[in-house]
Amino acid sequence: MTELATMEFHPRPQAGEAKPWAFPAPERGTLDNGLTVLRCHRPGQQVVAVEVVLDAPLEAEPEDLDGVATIMARAFSEGTDKHSAEEFAAELERCGATLDAHADHPGVRLSLEVPASRLAKGLGLVADALRAPAFADSEIERLVRNRLDEIPHELANPSRRAAKELAKELFPASARMSRPRQGTEETVARIDSAAVRGFYEKHVRPATATAVVVGDLTGVDLDALLADTLGAWTGSQAQPRPVPPVVADDTGRVVIVDRPGAVQTQLLIGRTGPDRHDRVWPAQVLGTYCLGGTLTSRLDRVLREEKGYTYGVRAFGQVLRSAPDGTGASMLAVSGSVDTPNTGPALDDLWTVLRTLAAEGLTDEERDVAVQNLVGVAPLKYETAAAVASTLADQVEQHLPDHYQADLYRQLAATDTVEATAAVVNAFPVDRLVTVLVGDAAQIKAPVEALGIGEVTVVTAE
Repeated sequence: MTELATMEFHPRPQAGEAKPWAFPAPERGTLDNGLTVLRCHRPGQQVVAVEVVLDAPLEAEPEDLDGVATIMARAFSEGTDKHSAEEFAAELERCGATLDAHADHPGVRLSLEVPASRLAKGLGLVADALRAPAFADSEIERLVRNRLDEIPHELANPSRRAAKELAKELFPASARMSRPRQGTEETVARIDSAAVRGFYEKHVRPATATAVVVGDLTGVDLDALLADTLGAWTGSQAQPRPVPPVVADDTGRVVIVDRPGAVQTQLLIGRTGPDRHDRVWPAQVLGTYCLGGTLTSRLDRVLREEKGYTYGVRAFGQVLRSAPDGTGASMLAVSGSVDTPNTGPALDDLWTVLRTLAAEGLTDEERDVAVQNLVGVAPLKYETAAAVASTLADQVEQHLPDHYQADLYRQLAATDTVEATAAVVNAFPVDRLVTVLVGDAAQIKAPVEALGIGEVTVVTAE
């Protein structure tokens, strides 16, 4: 009988001792031109992330020119007084950098990632883009055409179409928040290079901007680099701009965007709530995560695991605009899709989950899992310089202190089950939710009306 060979295995790796972690605190300073700078040295992060926050919010766009902030943001990388659009792209590629920009309700953001060894070159290109963008007629015309081409595709996307309808329902027509962030076909078609330059000259200046620099800054004279690049950007001072309060109507109702023949119904159920300056925010984050933040949340457990209506339903809170005086707001929403025949039963079960939550509350186990997932994985979430820089830039846009994120994790860990329950119940009251359904109205209207969750209106999809 042949003797079996003995196999030797490597010993199983043992977990090391946990190290204390906190979200990194930046150093804050100001350049001679008024630009605010936040820097954060992250040893080992050889790809440096730079975020530039511009105080150019969507509500500052001229009347009938919705989308001009988006076109301006995209045009920053389309040539300067030193480089054509093609040359600018080649220079970015030559130093291994990427540059993105986008416009949203709080303002415009430019995001640069560049190897630490090429930081000087990368900062120089960003500075040129901000200091002297070309805004050439031909490039603006191309960007406008590209944007016009995107709009029909967005309207054909059920989730994007639902978001557009929810904003239109929640906010008054006079409010910028009621209209698409990147403009409509009518408003974008009016944008030309003169409009872009006018918006730039009125709202883009160093005195109201902030640059966030995160990465391994070993051996980097960042003060000298900033002085030679972003420090050469000049502009006038600006008077504080009045910010109107966010007004919304969350009367419980249902809007069906009719898509005849649709085999699925896109759900978007929402209302507005407090921003991050409100003391309830940590408890609201925790409770909302228990409701629909992950595969183990209540909504997924019922609608996905037990009933098989959907591949997943999520609940979330997203800051729209933040202000220390309480005039800011966030969007609180539940989003997902279900098959058309089960639209009524799925909504019925969703409302049952919300009513049960109000009556019975969360469990300690749900709270503990949420804390573990939100707080325990934070060090992994912020492994990259870009993730840290993005969060610091969010804090700048939302007028939060530099230590806010670190404080938030401590507050999440200290929030108990009762607080989390109260916050999520107040965030999603069953009689104060605006429900948008993108689907086949002929099949879903009657079952939804039978639920009694609000007046049902049908609109035609574009």
